[in-house]
Amino acid sequence: LEYRGESAYNDDLPNVLADLAAAGQLHESDGAKVVYPAGFAGRDGEPMPMIVQKSDGGFLYATTDLAAARYRLRVLRADRVIYVTDARQGPHFAMLFQVLRQVGWAPSPPAPGGVRLDHVAFGMILGHDRRPFKTRSGETVKLADAITEAEERAEAIIRTKNPDLPEADRKHAAHVIGVGAMKYADLSSERIKDYTFDWDRVLALEGNTAPYLQNAYVRIRSIFRKAEAQGCQPDAPGRIGVSHPAERALVLRLAQFPQVVYGVADSLEPHRLCNYLYELASSYHGFYENCPVLTAPDAATRDSRLRLSGLVARTLATGLGLLGIGTVEQM
Repeated sequence: LEYRGESAYNDDLPNVLADLAAAGQLHESDGAKVVYPAGFAGRDGEPMPMIVQKSDGGFLYATTDLAAARYRLRVLRADRVIYVTDARQGPHFAMLFQVLRQVGWAPSPPAPGGVRLDHVAFGMILGHDRRPFKTRSGETVKLADAITEAEERAEAIIRTKNPDLPEADRKHAAHVIGVGAMKYADLSSERIKDYTFDWDRVLALEGNTAPYLQNAYVRIRSIFRKAEAQGCQPDAPGRIGVSHPAERALVLRLAQFPQVVYGVADSLEPHRLCNYLYELASSYHGFYENCPVLTAPDAATRDSRLRLSGLVARTLATGLGLLGIGTVEQM
C-alpha cells in the first residue's frame, strides 16, 4: 500500500498545467486557467469550465486531483482507479474523469492502456429525525466516540447473553462485534442511499446485522467444540451427502459465493455481499432446525453435516473478512 496526502503533489501542479497546455486543453477565462470537459455545459448552454488555476495563481482541488490521477496512472500504472466520496461530489468526478480521458491520460477500455475510473458515491447517515446523524447537542458524531459506544453496548449484550465469559474474552468480543456492527450497518445499505442509524437495530442478534452473522459463526464453532469432545474430527476431509431439502438449499447457497464476490468487485456494491451472507446464515438456520448434526441418525450423516457446517463457517468468516469485519469463538 502507498499513502500520499494532497501536499505530496504540490510541486507537481505546475507540471500538470504544462501537460494540459501541451495537450491543447488549457484555456484562459477571466485571468484563470481552465479546462473544458466535453459534454458539460451550464444553464446558459455555454461550456462549463474546470478551473485549475485561479487568476491570483493559486491552485484548486481539481488541480490536485489531476496531479494525483496522473501519478496513479503514469507511475503506479493503475488500470482501475476508485474514488470513494460523498455522492454530492459526483459532478466534480464526472468532469475530472472526462478531462483525464480527453487529455489522454486515461484511455477508455478496451483501448490499449485502457483505465477504468469509478466514483463510489455514498449517501448520508441520518438520525431518527431523518437529519444528518449528530449528538444531542447538535455536534457531529466523532468516529472514536461512536466506536466506544458500540463496544460498550456490545459488551452489555454479551454480559447478559454469556455472563460466564472471561473478562478478556468479553472485551475482545465486544470490540469485534461493536466495530463490526457499525461497519456492517454502513455496508449493508445500498451505498448511494441515505440510511437511518439506530443502535438497537445495528446491534440486534436477529435480522440482517453483523451480530446475527457472527452469532451464526459462533453457533457452528460451538457445535465443533462439542463434536471434538465426543471424539469427532469436525473438519476431516470427506464427502458431503445431500438428502434433505435444507441440505440441498444450503449447498446451492454456498455455490453462489464466488459469483457474488466477483460481482461485488465489479459493481462496488458491498450490500450485495451482505445480503448473500445474511441469506447464507438464514439457510444454515433452516438446515440446523431440520437436520440434526451431532444427533444425526448415523456417523456418516453426522460427519457429512459437520463438513457442511464447516464450509458455512469458513464462508461466513471469509465474507465478513472481505467487509473488514472479524469473527469470535464465543459471544
